[in-house]
Amino acid sequence: MAPTDETAQVDQQTSPFGTTPPTPPPGGDAAAQGARMPRWLPRAMVLALTFVALFQLGSWAFHQLIGLLINILIAFFLALAIEPAVSWMASYGMRRGLATFLVFFGLLIVTAGFVTLLGSMLAGQIIKMIEGFPEYLDSVINWINSTFHTHVRRVDVQDSLVHSDWLRKYVQNSATGVLDVSAQVLGGLFKLLTIALFSFYFAADGPRLRRALCSVLPPARQAEVLRAWEIAVDKTGGYLYSRGLMALISGVAHYILLQALGVPYAPVLAVWVGLVSQFIPTIGTYLAGALPMLIAFTVDPWYALWVLIFVVVYQQFENYVLQPKLTAKTVDIHPAVAFGSVIVGTALLGAVGALIAIPAVATLQAFLGAYVKRYDVTDDPRVHGHRIRRTSSFWVRLRGLLGR
Repeated sequence: MAPTDETAQVDQQTSPFGTTPPTPPPGGDAAAQGARMPRWLPRAMVLALTFVALFQLGSWAFHQLIGLLINILIAFFLALAIEPAVSWMASYGMRRGLATFLVFFGLLIVTAGFVTLLGSMLAGQIIKMIEGFPEYLDSVINWINSTFHTHVRRVDVQDSLVHSDWLRKYVQNSATGVLDVSAQVLGGLFKLLTIALFSFYFAADGPRLRRALCSVLPPARQAEVLRAWEIAVDKTGGYLYSRGLMALISGVAHYILLQALGVPYAPVLAVWVGLVSQFIPTIGTYLAGALPMLIAFTVDPWYALWVLIFVVVYQQFENYVLQPKLTAKTVDIHPAVAFGSVIVGTALLGAVGALIAIPAVATLQAFLGAYVKRYDVTDDPRVHGHRIRRTSSFWVRLRGLLGR
């Protein structure tokens, strides 16, 4: 019997093991394709993981290099400050490298001399206090005995101090802390060396650095960058030079007072007051006046009071008379803006931010001032703080009714 078409189809669907495979449901191919992972998803996951890894790596590197970046920032502002002096020497034919070296050598001599004088003053005062300690102790013991009717002796006090537990623990902690202090000193010296090297390269290779920066910018941007650089040099240098002049005036004034009172180490104390009061914003005046007050107190307690009065009076004279005249052409920012910039700089970068906040804000203000369009102010009394008195609507209506 010849096979028909139906028997042929049955034979094709029958498996060789004698069982019939199940018939696939309709639409099975579409469901399988929908269950499959899209081809773009693995690539997107790899890219996302790569971006996350790069962000983590960049964040880790930034936190590791934050100290170096701060040192470079300080070096850049120091290079901007000495740029006028280096450029002035270079204009007379001197090489910029030699001019930068001479400026740094002068700063090194001044700093070393100041530190030497200050160290000798502090060492002399410490030796004087150690030598006079028995006398001070006797006066304190006599006052205690006369006031509280006790019989305390200096020998008993000395024995109790020598054999006390807290003194032994203090000596042990001090001995273990010597290594920490030594490490901090070495770290500070390394930071100073890093700042000095970067400052030297920034100042000596200033033109080459500007050319390298402008070579990757279009001509219009090059003019803006050069203008911003020039403003930064003028503002930073002007700020430091004006502060240096005010430090000189403050030092001379305090030297005259200390010398008249007969306070020892008057020249060193005057230099200390001048530098600290001018280059440490906001609280520098009070920190600077504390040391001469302490030294004057050892001579006569009334001398310390005179020093305090003079520091307060001179600070007012400097804030309202001297500083506006000296910094009007160099910094020219409002005192409130300067105070706020110091607070912000301190919050961001600590003491470094406090030092560079004012010249940075002055530079930004001068640079943006050229792009802000200004108009003539209308002649209105409210501009000068005068209020316009207006009659209330009640009295206007009342007058209208009475007029009728």
